[in-house]
Amino acid sequence: MPAIKDHPLRYALANELHARPFPSLNAPCFAAYLAIKQPEDAASRDRAADRAHLIALLDRFGAQHPKENATHWFGQIGKFELKWEQHTEFVTYTIFGNGVADRPFDPGVFDVFPDDWLANAPGARLTSALIRVEERPDDETVKRHLADWFVPESLAASLVLDDSALIASDFRVDSAGHMRMAVFTAPDIGSRRVGRVVQRLCEIETYKAMSMLGLQRVRDLSPLLGALDQNLTRLMDDMTGKDARSEATLKALLEVSAELETILAQTSFRFGATGAYEALVNQRISVLRERTLGGRQTFAEFMMRRFDPAMRTVTATRSRLHEMSERALRAGDLLRTRVDVERSAQNQHLLESMDRRADLQLRLQRTVEGLSVVAISYYALSLVVYVATPVFDAGGVSKAVGTAFLVPVVVLGVWYLVRRVRRKIE
Repeated sequence: MPAIKDHPLRYALANELHARPFPSLNAPCFAAYLAIKQPEDAASRDRAADRAHLIALLDRFGAQHPKENATHWFGQIGKFELKWEQHTEFVTYTIFGNGVADRPFDPGVFDVFPDDWLANAPGARLTSALIRVEERPDDETVKRHLADWFVPESLAASLVLDDSALIASDFRVDSAGHMRMAVFTAPDIGSRRVGRVVQRLCEIETYKAMSMLGLQRVRDLSPLLGALDQNLTRLMDDMTGKDARSEATLKALLEVSAELETILAQTSFRFGATGAYEALVNQRISVLRERTLGGRQTFAEFMMRRFDPAMRTVTATRSRLHEMSERALRAGDLLRTRVDVERSAQNQHLLESMDRRADLQLRLQRTVEGLSVVAISYYALSLVVYVATPVFDAGGVSKAVGTAFLVPVVVLGVWYLVRRVRRKIE
């Protein structure tokens, strides 16, 4: 039996599920995370520049290059491990190292990224984070660390994965420009589970930052949408006015509708991406299976209070934009109907005027036709009289009497001929 033929993408699709494994980490350790995004049109950027930037870093450590068209890479650079991932709109670099610095969240761990290399990045920093992983000390020490390392007002801390780890962050940018996140692990936790926790924290921070781009877009659009909404309302009010100029109103309404459709086309990707990133944030938090720690807010509660309102604003603006577009289209349809009715009435008046003019023309034509019969009869009678004069003389009839006798005959004959010609033409 011949071997069955595989689909050309079978292995590529199957391997994609295993292409981005979680790192294996043991406490104490640290992670330095960096996400780079082009400020504009990041989805259609030159991805070769991302790979070239990675290779420039790998060459400094003599590390092996990624495969051609690779979207991820994991390997050793010096005494650290580097994980590189290329996403639709951004690129991430994560450095993993053993041990922790004496100074908590020491920005010096970021020195593995050279300054000149960072300056040549094909994009701007979207977010960066320092993650400190150590074995969980006693509760008093944990409280002291949380109070010293984070801002209490925005601190979120919780027990995750069946109390096998404790995570904490205040989601604030520190003086060195990084987010701070801490992970305290139980003694019996596995290295892969530690890696999953660290990876989830990086993903939560990145997707949160990407989602907030939608809020900024909404803030930029708010003045424009407010002006368009007022203009649209005014135009709809003008539709019901007695002195409304339907065609001028329709033209202005179509301009508003076209502008709304342009905004929809320009924002559809960002709003759609915001919804997808929001879902990823909530999904990444849910898989951590959080449990409260000493009455402190969890990551989920922090997002509910600080993150969800921003996402609802984006959703509301997106709905408002669609509703305004639909209102403009409905108003345009109604106004076009009104314009069509007005034009139909104008056409009806024009046809009635044309009918009256045709009737007047017909009357005038009949009048002219009567006059033409008289004129033709006059000239025809003159000719007939010349021909009939010898006959009158031979019959002893005077010219006047003969002419009087011929008048009705000639007039009737001319009238009949003119009528017959007109009927043949019609």
